[in-house]
Formats: sequence, C-alpha cells, structure tokens
Amino acid sequence: MSLRTPLKRVRYLGSAKEGADHFWKQRVTAVSNLVLSIIVVALVVSLAGADHGTVVAALKRPEFSLPLILLVVSGVIHMRLGMQTIIEDYVHGEAAKITLLMLNTFFAIAVGAASILAVMRIYFGA
Repeated sequence: MSLRTPLKRVRYLGSAKEGADHFWKQRVTAVSNLVLSIIVVALVVSLAGADHGTVVAALKRPEFSLPLILLVVSGVIHMRLGMQTIIEDYVHGEAAKITLLMLNTFFAIAVGAASILAVMRIYFGA
C-alpha cells in the first residue's frame, strides 16, 4: 500500500529530499556571516580615518583580505539561498520560476566574482 496519491504515482512527484540540506546551508552561512561580519567591521573600524595607502597596504595582508573574501562567498551563497526560497514560495508560473531561479544564480555568481576580483586586484596590486 502506497501513501502516494494516484496523481503523484503517475507523475512520480514527491519530496525532493533537499529541504534539510537547504535549511542547514542557510543556517551555516548565517552563522559564518555573523562571525565574518564582526571581523570585517573590526577591520573597518581599525582603518577608520586612515589614508588610501594605509588601507591598500592593510588589504594586501592575507589576514585582512581572506576574511573579506570569505564574507563575500558566504554572503553570496546566503543571498542566493534566501532568494531561491522567496522565488519558490511566491512565483507560481513554472516558466517564470525557472527563469528567475536561473537569473538568481547568475546574479549571485556575478556579484561574488566582481567582489572577489576587486579584493584580489588590491591584494595583487593590479
């Protein structure tokens, strides 16, 4: 005896088994965003009032640039997961939902790549 409805048996639709994974990724990135944000805010406060050369010299040090890059990566993943949830919950047309989910992923990649490129350009002195 199956607990599936006849329509679900025909379409073979069921749980995607990704809900817990999505939930935990969102929680882990939220915690990492919190920790990394505190580190980056401490960096910004320590550099408040410094001239351009001092800020660039600080960002050329890995102990300052690495947390910044990690915050970008964690933040972009968290942003993408959050927008994915909103799109899945509130967009009802299948074509529009798929299009928006793809655009969401492309946007997250673009924001992450541009942000990391900016930090790396400072780090490598380009």
